[in-house]
Amino acid sequence: MPALTDFGPGLLPAASLEREELFPIREVARLTGINPVTLRAWERRYGLIQPTRTESGHRLYSMVDIETVRSILGWIDRGVAVSKVGKILAKTEPLKVLSHIFPNELVLADYHQWRQQVEAAVSAFDDVQLERVYGQIFSSYSLPVVFQDILMPLWKQLLQRQEAFGQTSEWLFFDAFLRSRVAQRLLLIRDTSPRRVVVSALAGECHELELLVAALFLSGADSGVRVLTIGQPFDELTLVCERIKPLALVLFSNHLPAPELPRRLNRLAMSLDCQLMLAGDASDLAQEHLAGSSIGCLGNEGLLMRQRLKQFLAGRLDT
Repeated sequence: MPALTDFGPGLLPAASLEREELFPIREVARLTGINPVTLRAWERRYGLIQPTRTESGHRLYSMVDIETVRSILGWIDRGVAVSKVGKILAKTEPLKVLSHIFPNELVLADYHQWRQQVEAAVSAFDDVQLERVYGQIFSSYSLPVVFQDILMPLWKQLLQRQEAFGQTSEWLFFDAFLRSRVAQRLLLIRDTSPRRVVVSALAGECHELELLVAALFLSGADSGVRVLTIGQPFDELTLVCERIKPLALVLFSNHLPAPELPRRLNRLAMSLDCQLMLAGDASDLAQEHLAGSSIGCLGNEGLLMRQRLKQFLAGRLDT
């Protein structure tokens, strides 16, 4: 597959934008699992999607629109009210656009082609081909892009569509493959970097792979991580940190924060001899409630999480 980096900035032919594929609403419904009535409501009532209109008034959706629909669905599945999703997207989408040089439509098209190759290997339970494609993706993109924009969206898609025969097996196969590869990378980093950061999941609020990927984003040459096993008791985190003596404890959650979470975090922070931080989707959702506290919010985007962690550790970022 030709890489997008074959083009220089500003040298992409205008015709390629004109040939962008557009999808009718029934096809978008099939691809996302969201019925047309709901899609129209998200547009009219909340302004979450703005499809193109034909002269006769029919809606046509771009790949960007389809990715937005999937993002909306992801937030709703985490317990966020649809009326609140627009505000979250307004904060997170500009970061995604600014992180790429090329027009978003072409970038998403390239990601989509890679996901199709991965999905074909998963559907065939072909671990050899999956390993090959996995390596090719890493040779073309940075680590955050590989997981945030290509592999994890497909993993979530497979997780959400396990109603048909065989689909659960496909997700389990893909999940096991990714967990093993991420764990390998974490081990390599651990062997070359001091383990200065402990990463733990809030009980029941993420899958193991999501925790491992977050730990990978937070890892670096200057600060390796120690990942605590899923199911780590919240009340015993102080004990664990007393014995490991990290510089920071990062709690990870992809769920809507419970009302009592800020109080529990503040109480935990007072019992620790290290900095306490929150990462994942819950970090963005709880940020306003934690403003002014000693708890750092790292966000849910790979590069941003890593940057904020370094700044918190260096004492250059206010909570």
